[in-house]
Amino acid sequence: MKHASHPVLAAPVAPIGTHVMLVFLLQIALLLGAALLLGLLARRLRMPAVVGELCAGMLLGPSVLAHAAPGFAHWLLPARPEQQHLLDAVGQLGVLLLVGVTGMNVDLGMIRRQGLTAARVSAGGLLLPLAAGFGVGWVLPDALLAPGGDRMVFACFVAVAMCVSAIPVIAKTLLEMRLMHRDVGQLIVGASVVDDMVGWLLLSVVSAMATTGVRAGHLVFTVGALLGGIALAMTLGRPVVRTVLRRAAQSPEPAVTVATAVGLVVLCAAGTQALGVEPVVGAFFGGLLVAAVGWDAAPQRMTSLRTFSMGVLAPLFFATAGLRMDLTALGRPQVLGAAALVLAVAVVFKFAGAYLGARASRLGHWESLALGAGMNARGVIEVIIAMVGLRLGVLSAGMYTVVVLVAIATSLMAPPLLRTAVNRIEITGAEREREKVLLGG
Repeated sequence: MKHASHPVLAAPVAPIGTHVMLVFLLQIALLLGAALLLGLLARRLRMPAVVGELCAGMLLGPSVLAHAAPGFAHWLLPARPEQQHLLDAVGQLGVLLLVGVTGMNVDLGMIRRQGLTAARVSAGGLLLPLAAGFGVGWVLPDALLAPGGDRMVFACFVAVAMCVSAIPVIAKTLLEMRLMHRDVGQLIVGASVVDDMVGWLLLSVVSAMATTGVRAGHLVFTVGALLGGIALAMTLGRPVVRTVLRRAAQSPEPAVTVATAVGLVVLCAAGTQALGVEPVVGAFFGGLLVAAVGWDAAPQRMTSLRTFSMGVLAPLFFATAGLRMDLTALGRPQVLGAAALVLAVAVVFKFAGAYLGARASRLGHWESLALGAGMNARGVIEVIIAMVGLRLGVLSAGMYTVVVLVAIATSLMAPPLLRTAVNRIEITGAEREREKVLLGG
């Protein structure tokens, strides 16, 4: 008599080890605490908070702690994949929501109103640094490429990092300087948003090149599928998303609206990941989709998402990004020389491109200088691109450090240069009226 065979049940996956969990919790606590403290200090010193948050990671990483207390540093940040993946997962969620919230705050109506002027300024601010960045990436020493890296892909990554602008840093700087109501402030934001959208598309191209190789057929298919997906989401997907968000907003629980928006952003990120494109690209366009159909449905409910993303997850992401910086690499002449060259090219060509684009739109000298100064800030976006390049094996640790230093330096340069230029632009009557409205009469 045959006995019925029973399927062999797979053994349950073992839970996270107690020591691994302990180290992970301490990593989160120390990184978040240091990021918040140094972020507040940076604000007091009139610097972007992202500078302090990156410095938190640098202090706890190979730049400082590994030399000051190597035993403790090795215990806190062991080179074990399972330990690093836990921290990376939190950082990845942080950057996806940060980018998604950035997309949610994009005013597409303002971009349409700016029209050709924003397009010309953005084109100049994109094309010149893009070409110059590609040239720099082509001539940098081989030591700055990741082992086995492709020179073409490396040069394209450097080019994209050179051409982007950082909307979060720019918008925050304009708000703090009370310039958002000025015509030049609105134009800076409009041109920077165009820069950002093109920058994300370019990042999708170079990330596809890094994962599939420089194969024209596959690259065209990937980018075509991405653009088709975006077009489909912005047309057929809009009524669906609008209905979902409005129904979520009718719930008495504010968390439903927040969870729905987060789910949409993460779903879009998963979509681009499935296409072989970085998930941050999908997160940005997911945020744009939410903004286009439902961000204003319940703004008081969405505030909690912005607060948590910007106040907790974003500092954690930047602190983990700082962990990967090794400032001791600047002691090598090759890396130090590369840092000086890349910074000079990034500043000169971004500034010149935006300035020439503004002059082509018949703007004045000081307005054009203000646009160049404002769009020169790369901050958050360049750090994200650097992290993508490091994760995909395109950038070496030394080149990663160089790119992040450029992000910090350009973000620090923007406010004083912008203030100098704007102080020489006459305030119009319409701008005075807008200021009265913003300041409550």
